[in-house]
Amino acid sequence: MEQVMLLHPGEEMETSRPKSWQDEISAFRTSVWKGYKSKPISHWILLALSSAAMLVAFPASSLLSRVYFANGGTSKWIISWVAAAGWPIPALVLVPTYFVLGVFPTPLDFKLAASYAVLGFLSAADNLMYAYAYAYLPPSTASLLGSTSLIFSAIFGYLLVKNKINTSTINSIVIITAAMVIIALDSDSDRYASITDRQYTLGFIWDILGSALHGLIFALSELVFDKLVGRRSFHVVLEQQVMVSLFAFIFTTIGLVVNNDFHGMATEARTFKGGQSSYLSVLVWGVITFQLGILGSTAVLFLASTVLAGVLNAIRVPLTSIAAVILLNDPMSGFKILSLIITFWGFACYIYGNYPQSKDSS
Repeated sequence: MEQVMLLHPGEEMETSRPKSWQDEISAFRTSVWKGYKSKPISHWILLALSSAAMLVAFPASSLLSRVYFANGGTSKWIISWVAAAGWPIPALVLVPTYFVLGVFPTPLDFKLAASYAVLGFLSAADNLMYAYAYAYLPPSTASLLGSTSLIFSAIFGYLLVKNKINTSTINSIVIITAAMVIIALDSDSDRYASITDRQYTLGFIWDILGSALHGLIFALSELVFDKLVGRRSFHVVLEQQVMVSLFAFIFTTIGLVVNNDFHGMATEARTFKGGQSSYLSVLVWGVITFQLGILGSTAVLFLASTVLAGVLNAIRVPLTSIAAVILLNDPMSGFKILSLIITFWGFACYIYGNYPQSKDSS
C-alpha cells in the first residue's frame, strides 16, 4: 500500500540536498571544537608533548644510529644494546603512575613473565636486525623499508589475533610493497661508496626481516593483553614496555659480553670522529630518544586513538628522510622521492580504511 505523508497547515515538505564542501568543513570544525572542549587543557598539552616526542625522538634515534656507524662505530651489538638500555626511563614514569591513577601493579605469574621474556628476546633480535640495516643503508632508505612493518602487523594480526583485513588494508599492503620494489630497483643511486653490493643487499634484507619481526611482536603483544592480562590501560602497557625492554637489555648484554664488544667500546671511543665525548653523546642520546619515542607512541594511543598514532607514524617516515638529507647529506634520487610519496599514500589508505574501526573500539 502506498504511504501518503500528511503535512500540517503552513508546513512545507523538506527536500534533501547533498552536503556541500562548505557544510562538510563546518561540520568538521564543530566536531573538532566539541572534542576540544570535552577534555581539559592538560589532556591536550600531554597529547601535544607525546606527539612531538614521536615526531622528534624516532627520527633522531634513526639518525644517531647512522651517525655512530659513519663516524667510526662498527659494533651492531652496541647499537642494539643502546635501543634497550633505556628501560629505566619508562620505569621512572610507571612508578608514579600507580599513585596518580590509584592502581596496583599487574600480578606477575609464570606465564606472563615467560611471555615478557619471549617478547624481550624477539625485541633484542629485532634491534640487532635494524642495527645491521643502519650500518649498511642510508637512514632515508632504512626508514622507508622500515615502514613495511605496517604490512606485517596487518598480516600477523590477521593470522594470530584474528583481526580483520579490509580492502583499504589490502590496498596499503600492495602500495607499500610497490614502493619497496622501486627502492630495490634504484639501489645504485643511494649506496655509500664504502658499502659493497653484498653489504647493501644484506642491509636491505635485514631491514625487511626486522620489519617482519616488528609486526610479529605487535601481534604477540596484543595476544598477551587479550589472553593473559585481560585488559588494556596506560599503566599495563607501560608495565609491558618496561619488562620487555628489561629482558631485551639482558639478552643484548649477554650478546655484548659473548662478542667481547664491551672491551671494544673503549677502542671505539678513542678512534671515534669527534673524540670520546662525541662517542658518549651519540650513545646516550640514542638511549634517550629511542625510549622517548616509544613512550610518546604509547601516550598517543591512550590519549587519542590508533588513527592519530598511525598518522604520526606515517609523518615520521618523510621527516626522517628529509632530516637525513639535510643533516647527513643522504642521497635522494627521484625514484626514492617517488617511493616516499607512494609509501605515504599507502599509510593514508590504511588510516582511512581503519578509522571507523578505531573509532568504534575507542
